[in-house]
Amino acid sequence: MSLFPKPHTTITENTPAFLSEPMITPTGFREYDARWRFPQEINLVGMQAVGAALGTMLKEWDKAQCVVGCDYRSYSLDVKQALTLGLMSAGCEVIDIGVALSPVTYFAQFDLDVPACAMVTASHNPNGWTGVKIGADRPLTFGPDEMGRLKEIAMGGMAKAAPGGSYRREEGMIERYLDDLVGDTKLSRKMRVVCATGNGTAGLTAPKLLERLGAEVIPLHIEPDYTFPNYNPNPEAMEMLHSMADAVKEHGADFALGFDGDGDRCGVVDDEGEEIFADKVGVMLTRSWAKDYPGATVVADVKSTGLFVSDPVLQEAGIKADYWRTGHSHMKRRVKELGALAGFEKSGHYFLAGDLGRGYDCGMVVAREICLMVDRAGQSMSDLRKALPLVWTTPTMSPHCPDLEKYEVLERIVAHFQDFAAKGGTIAGKKITDIITINGARMQLEGGGWALVRASSNTPNLVVVCESPESDADMRAIFADVDAYLDTVPEVGEYDQKI
Repeated sequence: MSLFPKPHTTITENTPAFLSEPMITPTGFREYDARWRFPQEINLVGMQAVGAALGTMLKEWDKAQCVVGCDYRSYSLDVKQALTLGLMSAGCEVIDIGVALSPVTYFAQFDLDVPACAMVTASHNPNGWTGVKIGADRPLTFGPDEMGRLKEIAMGGMAKAAPGGSYRREEGMIERYLDDLVGDTKLSRKMRVVCATGNGTAGLTAPKLLERLGAEVIPLHIEPDYTFPNYNPNPEAMEMLHSMADAVKEHGADFALGFDGDGDRCGVVDDEGEEIFADKVGVMLTRSWAKDYPGATVVADVKSTGLFVSDPVLQEAGIKADYWRTGHSHMKRRVKELGALAGFEKSGHYFLAGDLGRGYDCGMVVAREICLMVDRAGQSMSDLRKALPLVWTTPTMSPHCPDLEKYEVLERIVAHFQDFAAKGGTIAGKKITDIITINGARMQLEGGGWALVRASSNTPNLVVVCESPESDADMRAIFADVDAYLDTVPEVGEYDQKI
């Protein structure tokens, strides 16, 4: 028996139908999670229908046990309860761990030996957004195939009622997670660390983690406040990074660590107040691990620096680099598939595996490893940054492109650059030596520079990143040539920022 009819794509608020019939905007189902503006794009009955669709899938897979958690937003409890009702109506056993980070929910799968998880979170999106991250094959989360099937069941009204649904609470998961992360690990020297959480959910966890390691914590907006009164908790955004840099300078801290709204990303500012993006931090960490793990493989997303291939320290240690699709589900899957030591995304997701972690993205486990890296080195964070070969990299820039058109537009862009390269075209006067098309087009240039154009998985945007090992002027020239072509594509609009 079907649990819900086919959902409406729009229902007027403040009507009886809005409180009794499902509404789901189909574009909310994305490549590796789901996100909607709430309640404009999904209502609570719609979230029940998503829960029932997920429960139907889990029953089909004989994995009808599911951990659920939620981030610290004013409406997340309501959304989680609606999702839970849907799961139970499809015959699933739900274990509710309450307010949690995404990595705490992933950890609970292992700690409780439960096959599936569903984390209600909008991650770093501003207030007014909700969503869900889902996994049923730990440590992996849903990718395009699973998200496509979830969308098919939910939007087709195909969820099935089943007996056996149940609910229970599981208390104390955050403390168990911290015990697992830290154990008896202690820093050998005193460190002063700015801990910034943007008033998001990570404020419940990150300061405790650093204190257990033995760091002196300088708190910065760590009190959970779902109005986000200072800035949106996003350690890739300059507003948060500048706030962290100001705190480092004011307090003479060794470095600052910043965490996003659901705690699966980590941003870094060094003792000189310089922001270090996650791909460069990944190179620094891999250098730190190289002696213990010679010949290891690391995975980097296509937005990441070319230093994973060109850095002489990593070359000497035989470290192998694999560039892969951006997106936490894609990266987790690739790390597991290759048996890699770690994966790094420029946005701040780190996927530590083997002896370092369980393979899922966790801002806290990488915070631990960053502290240990600086401790082992006996140097400052800025010293470690300056030891890297110098490259000039643009910020991640996002020109607008409509959600329903961006992938078709990207196909045309990729085809253009492939044809351009085949005809001997150059970017900033440099020959295109290769185009990596695993996720958009990453044009590798003579001399080690590169330019990337891909489609954002979560927002109506393209993504543009450029890098040069030669100079700032060369980096700007690379961007100027790519931008000049994008200006001719009518669907591509204004940037959120430019260099």
